[in-house]
Amino acid sequence: MLGSVITAAVTPFRADGAVDLERFRELATFLVENGSDGLVVCGTTGESPTLTDDEKLDLFRTAVDAVGDRATVIAGTGTYDTAHSAALTREATELGVDAILVVTPYYNKPPQRAIVRHFEEIAGATHLPVVAYNIPSRVVVNIESATIARLAEIENVVAVKQALGDPEQARFIVEDTRLDLYSGDDPNTLAFLELGGRGVVSVTAHLWGPQIAEMIRRYREGDVDGARALHEEQQPSHDLLRIQVNPIPIKAALNLTGHEVGGHRLPMVEPDEEELTEIRSCLERAGLLAAASAR
Repeated sequence: MLGSVITAAVTPFRADGAVDLERFRELATFLVENGSDGLVVCGTTGESPTLTDDEKLDLFRTAVDAVGDRATVIAGTGTYDTAHSAALTREATELGVDAILVVTPYYNKPPQRAIVRHFEEIAGATHLPVVAYNIPSRVVVNIESATIARLAEIENVVAVKQALGDPEQARFIVEDTRLDLYSGDDPNTLAFLELGGRGVVSVTAHLWGPQIAEMIRRYREGDVDGARALHEEQQPSHDLLRIQVNPIPIKAALNLTGHEVGGHRLPMVEPDEEELTEIRSCLERAGLLAAASAR
């Protein structure tokens, strides 16, 4: 198993727009010390489309060095170009990451049989476990259940990060394939656990990691009511995600709580004043701004 609470880490930037590897090292360490047993590096939350290959490799290398002995490091190497993705996967593998995350090709909208070929090529470029990332809200195409079944025939495809709330497809992954199911959307984590899911690839674990880890622990130990209570307590974190497209709210929340991860590269932008007020409200409801000011 790759972990239960896998945080899709943001990429810190300096004021001049350069990747801040030292801040990233600090963030990775903080996450692993606060509930995360795995990290996705250079995923959607990490603004991967605006990172060069060299920057991605530097981030993979830094994560392995900082926390590779304490948590799984999952490299986001998927793009809409199969050959490029396979080449980046080979390089990430050589750096000692633990697994590979591959998103459905975006923009070029491949048919289902092409999605299978895409994953076959990338999985063939590594001996590491590969996680298929299904997020139709961003890539337009849903990996259909029949296609997921075909992906399960690829030896080192081991899991699906399912950023889709469809319970029937989630149940299919658990019951009709050998693949592990991970929630790719924090509000769905408890529901996916109830269907047999392994855990979550989380955005909110940047700041709510201990609560998410405790929720999963309680559920696995049979304390369903306790897990549900913790899920409900995380409502401010779920509200945070709805304020603006990810990673705009979580980066602002990190900055407000003292983690100083910087801004964004275009086309991502800073939150406006109204959005920032809403972000502050979520943090105040969760008690996180008070905790930050007390440090």
